[in-house]
Amino acid sequence: MLGIEGCLAEVMAIPGALDAILIDQTSGTAVASGGVTRELDVDRSAAGLGETLRAMLDGLAMSSPGETVKIRDVIITTDDGHHLLKPLETVFDGPLVIYVRLDMHRANLALARHRLQSLSGRLTTM
Repeated sequence: MLGIEGCLAEVMAIPGALDAILIDQTSGTAVASGGVTRELDVDRSAAGLGETLRAMLDGLAMSSPGETVKIRDVIITTDDGHHLLKPLETVFDGPLVIYVRLDMHRANLALARHRLQSLSGRLTTM
């Protein structure tokens, strides 16, 4: 059985992972974080990332009327890294999202996506 701390430990074990936040998708609050740098305001980041995901869902729903829209993951690439958001369906209190920031030069984006997908699958089968 994989709990929240085990989840974060596995996310931070992804090569090139710099920060990780487990976010309550409904409220936009940080449930837990790992590898956080001093400059990162975890609570504000979680709120902003949760709002970003909700806005994307709303926009996609409007552009696909009558269809059920489900985001599998979101990749944002900036000058200094990759940012991944992976919504999870879990047995916890509500829907969760894993956010991980990856070093641009050390991370393998495909491997990171694969690991998050694997982790998501194990959490949903608990």
